[in-house]
Amino acid sequence: MAELSDSRTDSPSDASAGSGDERSLPLRLGETAALVGEYRWIENALYRRLGAWVHDTAVAAVQVHLDAQSMRHSWHAELWAERLPVMTGADPDGLTVPAPATAALFAALSGDPPVATGAGSTWPPADQVIERPAALPRLAGLYRVVLPRLVVTYQRHLRVVSAITDGPVARTLRLILNDEIEDWQAGERLVQRLVTRPHDVAAVHHFLQGLESAVVGAGARSGLVSFPPSVPEE
Repeated sequence: MAELSDSRTDSPSDASAGSGDERSLPLRLGETAALVGEYRWIENALYRRLGAWVHDTAVAAVQVHLDAQSMRHSWHAELWAERLPVMTGADPDGLTVPAPATAALFAALSGDPPVATGAGSTWPPADQVIERPAALPRLAGLYRVVLPRLVVTYQRHLRVVSAITDGPVARTLRLILNDEIEDWQAGERLVQRLVTRPHDVAAVHHFLQGLESAVVGAGARSGLVSFPPSVPEE
């Protein structure tokens, strides 16, 4: 974990010091810690789920693919753990938690019972029926919903990161973002090879609709992770 000496604890610093979008203010230390903690949770969740999926498929090529992807997410989680700021009274593990949209998406991805996401949420529907997804729809959900939204999240953060105070975070974002884009493309190629029948198309479409309903119903808009109001969506 990175111990930071940062003047942003109480107030944002001059936006001109940052390397991101000039319309936004640099993130405060606590805001960065919350984001990094959730990134760590997401990468750990991907590591565990993909590792478990290796044993759920009999296709050797898919097993090899998932095993490699799982280990890469494990490394990403370690990188984010190193970037967690050390703040007085803050427990690093306490920061490693999912927001409602993240929790809802990963529950739906695994076919777990939907999570409650607070008053006013449209998810879960009252008549929701839980179905354990098959291997192909699950892969499509990973590469057509989860990773695309995670890429948008990392890109959005990178646009507002401060070059002066957040250099290590910026470098980690760039490194992991390159991996995620590469993995997304490789996964999409795999899904396209596996979708060979009209039934496959229908199953994938149905599952993707459920995933998007989960994440949007839980409050996500652009990307996956919620950012402070000072961070523009575009």
